[in-house]
Amino acid sequence: MNDKLSILVGFVIFIGILFYLKVPSRIASMLDARANRIRAQLEEAREAKEEAQTLLASFERKQAEVQREADEIVKRAKTEATAASEQAQADLKESIARKLRAAEERIAQAEASATREVRNAAAAAATAAAREAISGGLSDDKAASMLDEGIATIGTRLN
Repeated sequence: MNDKLSILVGFVIFIGILFYLKVPSRIASMLDARANRIRAQLEEAREAKEEAQTLLASFERKQAEVQREADEIVKRAKTEATAASEQAQADLKESIARKLRAAEERIAQAEASATREVRNAAAAAATAAAREAISGGLSDDKAASMLDEGIATIGTRLN
């Protein structure tokens, strides 16, 4: 039993020395300090997380705002493109109508000019025939042939 008693006495002395040197309180203070550091780090992490969430929400709001602005820009661009297309079509129709009117006016002028030329030619032929008839040198056969010739000339010029 001596061995067990000496082990017990040694253990009690060892525990006594530990308490005398305040080892348990030092270990407790070291553990408390470490716990405080961990708590501080956890608090910092929580604050960083909240700040990150705030920034994320802010960026998401900004992204949504930018998306709305982009959608508005696209919508305005489509509206302006549609308006420009409609204006171009209207301008083209107006240009075609002007050119058509100008062509119709030129055709009417050409018809009027042709009609004047035919009238002038008929008048000249009638005048020549009348001169010859008045001068008396025209026989009935010659007058009839000149009249037929004048009518044929007028017919060809009208066509």
